[in-house]
Amino acid sequence: MNASGFLRVLAVDDEPPALDELAYHLRADPRVARLHTASDATEALRLLRDADVDVVFLDIRMPGLDGMELARVLRRFARPPAIVFVTAYDDGAVDAFDLGATDYVRKPVRADRLAESLRRVIGSRVVPSHPAALARAEEDPTIPIELAGTTRMLPRSAVRWVEAQGDYARLHTAEGSHLVRVSLATLAERWADAGFVRVHRSYLVQLKLIAELRLVNSGYVVVIDSTELPVSRRHTRELKDKLVRAAKQDWSR
Repeated sequence: MNASGFLRVLAVDDEPPALDELAYHLRADPRVARLHTASDATEALRLLRDADVDVVFLDIRMPGLDGMELARVLRRFARPPAIVFVTAYDDGAVDAFDLGATDYVRKPVRADRLAESLRRVIGSRVVPSHPAALARAEEDPTIPIELAGTTRMLPRSAVRWVEAQGDYARLHTAEGSHLVRVSLATLAERWADAGFVRVHRSYLVQLKLIAELRLVNSGYVVVIDSTELPVSRRHTRELKDKLVRAAKQDWSR
């Protein structure tokens, strides 16, 4: 943020009406001190050579270098700006989560929704300034979910287990469940280092939350939050090994 405590913002969209609408709402917010606009990634990078910004509101589908590719470039900056994706589509939500986006706003944009995004940007730029807080943020990334027409960012640590539903996945938390447009196989690959293990072609679970591995008539089940989830034969041996290794690590501490 700049010295006055307000945000320097760059809005990028290749569609003039969408860019005008986004710029109108951003200029109307008192927390925005300076607003730059660009119609594509090339113009955005040219602007960023001469101007420091705190946050980039970024369309995803653009000709040439698209929003996701531009965000990857911005992440390599010495002082990368916060990224808020603004798009008419929801199929980029998981990639946005992987890129560490602060927010994911669906078009058509609303003033109250952009105000919420600016609040999150300010929180993300100020609160995690301590190195320990930054480390925790990197260790516990968020994933965009839809709640009553609004995209919210759910911490990965809140996910207890995941259920496949076609090309989608349902994330189960202590408070409820959320459907996201990403396959279980993709989450299994991306979340393996965070302790999530595949126990069945339809289920991915957080290993440390398994309360029991129980043998029943039809095979094994795991118990998480009093819920029984089936374990397929092909995953049983690997799961047992991982549970034993985890238990040994706990005992050795």
